[in-house]
Amino acid sequence: MILEMLSRADRCTSLSPGIAAALRYLRSVDLTALPDGKVEIDGPRLIANVARYRTKLPDQAVWESHRKYIDVQYVVTGEERIGYIPLENAPAVQSPYNEAKDVIFYEPGRDTFTLRAGQFAIFYPEDIHAPSLADGEPREVLKVVMKVLIED
Repeated sequence: MILEMLSRADRCTSLSPGIAAALRYLRSVDLTALPDGKVEIDGPRLIANVARYRTKLPDQAVWESHRKYIDVQYVVTGEERIGYIPLENAPAVQSPYNEAKDVIFYEPGRDTFTLRAGQFAIFYPEDIHAPSLADGEPREVLKVVMKVLIED
């Protein structure tokens, strides 16, 4: 897991061409003008999921990880708490891997951090995460999740 400001995204562009493309997209588009939903930037290799929502209470957290995609989660407006557990400390699997949706669901964890407007977090397959959580009262958030296909 990596946490960084979009203004310092150049530090992360060497991680992979897909991550570099995702960060370029986030820096070059008026994200507030995008409608909610899925936007294919480069076919299945790079997808933007735009969402406006209210954060949810911690007991509603969905803990997940992926195998085919890296998530680059960027908060445009607002802030949220995100749960995080390294895969080597994974809690029990709640729902086994769904290849069509590229997701595994886990029993809840406890460790969280705050992702504020202007910050992004990169979650690799070895990073279990639970996004969209409230820190206190639920708040409005605009977030773009870039799905970066892992290519060999």
